[in-house]
Amino acid sequence: MTDPVRIGAVDVSAAGGRPKMRLGDLTGDGRLDLLLAQGDDIDATRTPHEVTSLTAIDLDGDVLWQVGDVTDEGGTHGADYPVQIWDVDGDGANEVCCVMDDRFVVVDGASGAIRRTHDLPDPDAHDCIVPANLSGGEGRTEVILKDRYRRLWAMDDDFDVLWTHEGTTGHYPWPYDFDGDGREEVMAGYDFLDADGTNLWTADIEEAHADCIWVADADRDGDPEILIGEGGLYAYAPDGEELWRNTEPREVQHVAPGNFRPDADGWQAAGLDRIDRGSGWNDGQDGIFLVDAAGETLLEENRDPGGWLTIVEPMSGWDAADRDLILAYRRGGDTNPTLYDGHLNPVVTFPADGDVTHADLAGTGREQVLIRADQTVHVFGETDATLAPDPDTDPRPQPKRLATATLYPGGER
Repeated sequence: MTDPVRIGAVDVSAAGGRPKMRLGDLTGDGRLDLLLAQGDDIDATRTPHEVTSLTAIDLDGDVLWQVGDVTDEGGTHGADYPVQIWDVDGDGANEVCCVMDDRFVVVDGASGAIRRTHDLPDPDAHDCIVPANLSGGEGRTEVILKDRYRRLWAMDDDFDVLWTHEGTTGHYPWPYDFDGDGREEVMAGYDFLDADGTNLWTADIEEAHADCIWVADADRDGDPEILIGEGGLYAYAPDGEELWRNTEPREVQHVAPGNFRPDADGWQAAGLDRIDRGSGWNDGQDGIFLVDAAGETLLEENRDPGGWLTIVEPMSGWDAADRDLILAYRRGGDTNPTLYDGHLNPVVTFPADGDVTHADLAGTGREQVLIRADQTVHVFGETDATLAPDPDTDPRPQPKRLATATLYPGGER
């Protein structure tokens, strides 16, 4: 194990209580900025249906702008907040898109000015926001909205409805151009949708809904596989052929594919099994597991009970070894966010706990881990780095991973 270097600490108290953290180059100076979003609590399930305030803060701690009413309390994070950062209009600058005051709102990333607002296609179309390229144009100028579990709405760049879909949508649909025609298909839960919304096939999974979706060439044959986590871990080819399933885990809430064991054939997929939900938010038990490229279990974590809300993600570029690691956070049981190797040995344990994200803040090819603990965002790296903006740097395009931020991390590798 090695100790991380604390590169900086950003005061985010201006954003109020319990904000959700997003990252993106809002000002166009080539440096990522922080966006802190507060949300409401619509019902007893702690499901936010809109954001109530947005606060943009740069890495020096300067407040760039605010939209909405900041409160000391803020909502909880029982589900996704409908807010993302990306260049939705293709003008080369990032915007903030969110659901606020029961409308879809596009905010100028640099100034915080409201660019435009639209009526939602349905009062329940507020569970999350998914940027997509359904038209084959340049950039992701289309938007997919969804309700909690049943319906999708695909919107064009004028926010007119392109198509709707009803099915077992899962938590966060994943758009990806599988056939190379320039338009993204959408893995919407268990349904594989063409760019025009046609349901091409449905996965043979009986569990309630897809908790997470990843696209990865796990067996290194040059073709991507689709990994689905729920009451097990499932792998499908883009044509709908089931490649394998592993139903040893009870509830696969998160999947993290990567080359965690470079000496092995193919990649591996880490997963998070919710073994026992217990009786409350802070008890129960979960555990990380690892399977090989054929879906065979390699190892399972057996940790002391202390929480079932862990999130796992793959992370690369932490150190000079440029290896894939497993980032786990929200662990409970007094376990801080930790980076693990492919044998679940801890590589780095961070000296702060809270809301977590990661990115290459300094543009060096190394990634840093950001942890919001109360009203401070701590920035950690493997080595020290400057976070000052480079005056000669162009605006940084928003990576797809940061444009699709979600409480149920999916992705592509």
